[in-house]
Amino acid sequence: MSVTQPLRITILGGGIAGLTTALSLTKFAPPDGPPPLITIYEIRPEPATIGGAVNLTPNALRLLAHLGALQEIQAANYGAPCPAVEVFDLYSGTKIAESSFRGSDGKGLGEPPYMALRITRGEALKGVLAAIAKHANISLICGKKTTQIDEADSGVTLTFADGTTSTSDILLGCDGIHSVTRLKHVEPSRAATYSGICNAFGFSRLESHQTPHFEASAMNFARGGMLLTSFHNAARDSVYVGALMQVPLEASLQSRDGWRARGQDADKTRADLLLRYGGARQPAIAEWIADAQDLFLWPVFTLSKHGRWATDRVMLIGDAAHAMPPQGESTGIVFEDGVLFSRVLARWMQKSGNGSDGTPVREAFDAFERLRRGRIETAWEESQSVVKTVQEVGWFGHRIKMNVVPWYLWWTRGYRERHFVEDVTVCDVGY
Repeated sequence: MSVTQPLRITILGGGIAGLTTALSLTKFAPPDGPPPLITIYEIRPEPATIGGAVNLTPNALRLLAHLGALQEIQAANYGAPCPAVEVFDLYSGTKIAESSFRGSDGKGLGEPPYMALRITRGEALKGVLAAIAKHANISLICGKKTTQIDEADSGVTLTFADGTTSTSDILLGCDGIHSVTRLKHVEPSRAATYSGICNAFGFSRLESHQTPHFEASAMNFARGGMLLTSFHNAARDSVYVGALMQVPLEASLQSRDGWRARGQDADKTRADLLLRYGGARQPAIAEWIADAQDLFLWPVFTLSKHGRWATDRVMLIGDAAHAMPPQGESTGIVFEDGVLFSRVLARWMQKSGNGSDGTPVREAFDAFERLRRGRIETAWEESQSVVKTVQEVGWFGHRIKMNVVPWYLWWTRGYRERHFVEDVTVCDVGY
């Protein structure tokens, strides 16, 4: 059935999830009709281009290329190529393993082949924003705080703090771990919980006397957690320092304001990092921690493994639906969510004429969940191993960990590579 009237789609959240989902909805819209009219509402006065660095794995880069965003990232020369993440014992300086993206021929994984790219969240977002700017059907409106969500048979209406409203055919909640879409409408009882670990990150200039012990990126395991040291820009003159570590939930950290104050206390975070990782065999590690700029502590919150993702006209995407501790593929999983959902929705649009034949859009939502639930629940289980890996241990526990990590990476290599070569733009969506 041909589509004549554009579907009106509202997206809450102007971060990487919301923006790439908008690109996906546009890219995979039915070719025989108008593209959907997409409005993205962001609570901040402008998209947040600050934060740490992420590793865009081959599957993530492949999807960004499909969406036209990787080309913008490459044109701006953002990020640093990452052929492998090397794993080190912090105290001996010994390399014990690596997670490689080179592939059997050294050119990368998948078709077309990609390695990985370490890039700051801000630069990744800038690349995606540049791609968004080329699509007239996508509007981004900032500084809008949602106070109410009302769903009816005819559509979904948002009410904002400034008294204005917006109505669309469907609403996509891409607004992260503390999702207003989830907490005000889809499943208010499903609140985020603190995982017990935090991510501390900053950036340090590479000085002339310092010789990095890694090619591109290194995980340095210690008794007090795991410290990532990595290049993140093309000039390779700056080192990203990111630590995953246990931080007890003190009385002062019972609120978001408490976490915000703790996160901004750079001196306290620096002292904690030096205590945990100051015994490194590589002297540059302590120097990078001491010199790190924009040092910030970020608590890792998670959602329960099972939960509601949708109502009749509202769908949660990314962390709003299934936030979990970082497990090496988190950003790629978000991109996959947006692409797979968009392909399923496009199939519904073609079959139903945007619902003109009476077929509810919930049919597409249910099809997406059937397609996606298993993959997300497997990833959630994998993420729990990250929590265990960064827990504080004694000397004996550390030695055990240094023997287990190489074995685990070897055992799971095939599984990881299957996901890195996957292209969800062509897989069977089963709908």
